[in-house]
Amino acid sequence: MLKFMVVLYKHPEMSSEEFRRYLRDVHGPLAKNLPGLRRYVQNFVEADRKRNPPAWDAVIELYFEDWVSMEAAWASAEGAASDADLLAFADLSRTSWSVVEEVVTVLR
Repeated sequence: MLKFMVVLYKHPEMSSEEFRRYLRDVHGPLAKNLPGLRRYVQNFVEADRKRNPPAWDAVIELYFEDWVSMEAAWASAEGAASDADLLAFADLSRTSWSVVEEVVTVLR
C-alpha cells in the first residue's frame, strides 16, 4: 500500500471553521472520487491546552494500492478536479505533499 500525505495550510483570510467545513463538505467528496483510492483520512488540528498549535491546519492521508494506481488517479479527470479545487481553500505557497513510507512500530 502506498501512502500520499498532504500538509495543508488554509488561506489566511479563512477561519478555521470555514476551512474545515470546505475540506470536509466540498473538497473531501472530490478526493473520495479519485480512481483507485483505497483510504482517505482528514486530520484536523484540535485545541490542546498543553501544546502550542502547529502552523498547519490539516494533514491528509490518501492510500493507493501502488505507485501506478496513484499516478493514474492524479492523471484522471477526478484528479484534475481535486487539484483545481485546492486553489479555493489551500495556501499552496505553504502546502506540501509527499509519498511516505509508513512504519508501524506499535500495534495493539
